[in-house]
Amino acid sequence: MRIRPISTATIALAGLALAGCASDGNSHVSPSQFQGSTLDRYELTARQTSEMIEVSILPGDSQLRREEIYKIEAFLADYKSVGHGPLMLSIPSEHANEQLMISAAADIRDMGWHAGIEYDQIDGSAYDAGGRGNAPILLAFKRYTAVRPDCPTWASVDAMDAVSNNDGPVLGCAVRTNMAAIIADPADLMGVRALEDGDTERVAQQLQRWRLGETTNAARGEAESGAVSSAVN
Repeated sequence: MRIRPISTATIALAGLALAGCASDGNSHVSPSQFQGSTLDRYELTARQTSEMIEVSILPGDSQLRREEIYKIEAFLADYKSVGHGPLMLSIPSEHANEQLMISAAADIRDMGWHAGIEYDQIDGSAYDAGGRGNAPILLAFKRYTAVRPDCPTWASVDAMDAVSNNDGPVLGCAVRTNMAAIIADPADLMGVRALEDGDTERVAQQLQRWRLGETTNAARGEAESGAVSSAVN
């Protein structure tokens, strides 16, 4: 059987036909859907915000009240977890209980040190209290909050339209919204926090075990076993 050769003109016409079909099928799709990944359409960003508390000291107090200490400890823990930049400690320039005010500021610095905050991370200053004798100590720090994308509603999408066979315009936005809700420190979205050095000693130990043919898995006790219990059998 003799196979007849296909002419160059026939191939060209077939290519034009296929290109026309592809163009007609995707003419209603935004060009952005052909660039990057689905998640790239919905940017996840972070904005800078501030956290602040007032530490109340009354003229008749002899020491920091217990409820104020609890409030300070919780605030310091938040700073240690998600705070960026210095911890601002500001005392009023005039106070009816000046001695306790100065002592309380020193106590707050010590509480911060015990919480893992270095002294040089605390920036102390004084503010004009306008002559109020019971003005509070102010504590403040900078943090970041994740900004989720503005997702289009499914009502704006024809879910039955599958002409282009591409993913829909809503796909990916819910993933970004969930990421905004669960990310530990939104500052990581902006590359603010520097990566810590790796554990070189641990890497060297694991490499040595591998060279000796030993297992590199961490040792697990019976309580950590992932085996299914036979207690119900």
